[in-house]
Order: sequence, then structure tokens, then C-alpha cells
Amino acid sequence: MDEIIITDYNPNWVLLFEQEAVSIRAFLDGDLITRIEHFGSTAVPGLAAKPIIDLLVEVRSLAEAKQVAVSQLEYLGYAYWVDNPDPQRMFFVKGLPPTGPRTHHIHMVEPDSELWERLLFRDHLRKHSDEAERYARLKYNLAQRFFSDREAYTTGKVEYIESVMQKARQHLANP
Repeated sequence: MDEIIITDYNPNWVLLFEQEAVSIRAFLDGDLITRIEHFGSTAVPGLAAKPIIDLLVEVRSLAEAKQVAVSQLEYLGYAYWVDNPDPQRMFFVKGLPPTGPRTHHIHMVEPDSELWERLLFRDHLRKHSDEAERYARLKYNLAQRFFSDREAYTTGKVEYIESVMQKARQHLANP
């Protein structure tokens, strides 16, 4: 079972991201990757989260990444989601149950991906601890309600995330 467990913030999450980014760069063609960002809740200091490090990996070409990255990341312990319905993103998971708990997610995208806008959400929560606290409460509540339903948990956050994204865009436009 792939349960949803929210834990208090762990300052080691930053180090775990940095270590994994180094490993990924070491295993993948240096010209393929153009940027790696830590995003998601573990990238926001003080924010409770599922203890899974999300890495947003920019590649110059998803077609090229599909040819070379899958086998190389499998060597690092990642499973590739072949049936991902989003053709604009490759998704990898490290630590799939039953062999272990999830520890890392790789979201691999091209430079023009809409997923890059999610960094606005991360940055807004970093600057607004009150907003991060509201998000933490929502996540705890959803995790209790949907303990073993990852899709329902994620869907339950959509409206809140969009409202924060609107605030972040407004702050960006009117600093």
C-alpha cells in the first residue's frame, strides 16, 4: 500500500535534494540536462510534507531523454512511469512500494513546460509562512481523509494551489 504520510519539516531535505541532483547529473549526459530545481513541499523551509524529494529536471529534448535517461535512472533506482498520460513530462519514482517507501520523484520537462510555473508556488510559500501553514493544515486533513488514495489527496489540493498561484502571479506583477 502506498500510504500518504505527512511529516514535520526536515532540514535534511535540502541536502537530500542536492545529493540526488549531483547523482543525476553524474549519470545523465551533461548536455541533456540544462537545469535541476528542488520543488514541492520539501523545498519550502518549515513546511510539513510527504517526505519525498521532488526534482524538476529540465532537458533540452524529451525525445532524447526517453532514449537515454530511462535506463540510466533505473540504474539509480528509479522506475519510469511509461503510461504517464502527460506527454509533456517524464515521471520517475525512486522507492516504489512494496520494495520501499517513495523517496524521490523526478519530473523531467523541456524548457517551455508549464510545470516551471510551479516554482512560483514554491517561492510564494517560502516568502509567506502564513500561507505555508494553511497549506500544511490542508495537507494533514487530506492525508487523514485519503490515507491510501493518492489521487484523491492530490485532487483535494488543486483548488488551494490554484488560489495561491493567482496570488503569486499578482505579487509578481505588482511587487
